[in-house]
Amino acid sequence: MKKENVTIPVNEKISISSVWHTPNDYTRILIIAHGAGHGMTSAFISQLHEQMAEKDILTIKFNFPYMENGRKAPDRPLILETTWQAVINFVLEKTQINPEQLFISGKSMGGRYATHFAANTDLTLGGTIVYGYPLHAPGKTDRLKNEHFPQITCPLLFFQGTRDTLGKITLLEASLSKLSNQPTLTIVDGGDHSFKLLKRLNKNPEMVMAELTEKTSQWIKQH
Repeated sequence: MKKENVTIPVNEKISISSVWHTPNDYTRILIIAHGAGHGMTSAFISQLHEQMAEKDILTIKFNFPYMENGRKAPDRPLILETTWQAVINFVLEKTQINPEQLFISGKSMGGRYATHFAANTDLTLGGTIVYGYPLHAPGKTDRLKNEHFPQITCPLLFFQGTRDTLGKITLLEASLSKLSNQPTLTIVDGGDHSFKLLKRLNKNPEMVMAELTEKTSQWIKQH
């Protein structure tokens, strides 16, 4: 396993950090974006990054510009989308892999903007994966962030907790049921937006992460 710290240019003024875990032999690549409140060094992103690489998938995590510069407020949507575009272009050029072998993913906000990229690209991606989709603000279930879903043509995998206050399961199921590409929704029973479970379920965070990475790996290798 090779580990690299790689700087990726977003535009003439902005560059961001990324970390690459490259197995000795791989046929697929997974890019992981962080959520709004924590960067690529968060426990969730770091564990996902390392464990997916152990499944013989070249795994890359990166920071959005605001996190790179130590700011708390996320960048404007245009910057988030431009960053995704820059990272994907860089990865495709550096690895010379076919887009069909590339999977993009993210936690919460990072995953949301991965779906925005998937909805607006001409690339034939291998798939898009979201860990806790922020479908709506807490308590504001009348304002859903799903208007771009019908434009997504690549395979989709969602992980969503039953206690997620930013993505009510029934509303996400309804949103995905209208899509022609038959997305896969994996429900995490008792999980909140960070996939923390109720104590009575007797599952520690390591067990939850192991299940997420195993199901992600299986899905990627089926596509």
